[in-house]
Amino acid sequence: MGLGLDNQFKIDPRTKIILLVIISFMVFNEAPLYVSGILVLIPFICLFFSDYKKAAIIYIVSYVVARYIQMYLLPNTTGIVSILLVTFSYTASRMLPIFVMGYYTITSTKVSEFIASMEKSNVPKEIIIPISVIFRYIPSVYEEIKSITNAMKMRGFGLNIKSFKNPLKLIEFYMVPILISAVKTSDELSAASLTRGLSNPKKRTHLIDAEFKKWDYILLIVSVIGLGIYSYYLIGGVILA
Repeated sequence: MGLGLDNQFKIDPRTKIILLVIISFMVFNEAPLYVSGILVLIPFICLFFSDYKKAAIIYIVSYVVARYIQMYLLPNTTGIVSILLVTFSYTASRMLPIFVMGYYTITSTKVSEFIASMEKSNVPKEIIIPISVIFRYIPSVYEEIKSITNAMKMRGFGLNIKSFKNPLKLIEFYMVPILISAVKTSDELSAASLTRGLSNPKKRTHLIDAEFKKWDYILLIVSVIGLGIYSYYLIGGVILA
């Protein structure tokens, strides 16, 4: 069942990037709740129908809780409690949709799919190559961080409150290996991309046929309508001001 849903729900990388840009613009600015609320459902739909159901539920519950805090709890709180609630609620309601959509974009997009879709849209290679390296760089660095963290735990030095009491050891045992590994990974990925001929000026052929499908059109139409409503709301507010 999971594989069937995943194969059926397939979004073009261009759609993911457009949705990420629109969601970042809409959610990070003041928009009517009925507009931003609909747009934050897009990352939920993408995760839920791509076999990330647990992450989708955690995301939507966190967003609803953050909105509830903003609307009903913040007006009645003061002091340190108010500061904590403001920090959590605004971070979750503004940054979480952007982070989740970015997470979905990176984890669900293969480099070959991204390159095929970008070249079909006649995007310059100067843009395609760095971004394609980023798509492989972030997951690779994440795996390296996990490996380094596990190695430090085996040696009795985990990333916890106790380790922060000794910042020099934290930098020496944890941060330095991560930085060295990150630099090494970037060099390896850059060399691998050049070895595969990404910088070749001749037109490449692709096994993947990049094209917009039903879900691409549905999500793009919803996001563009939301952007249009927000633009009308913003222009109306500027005129009235």
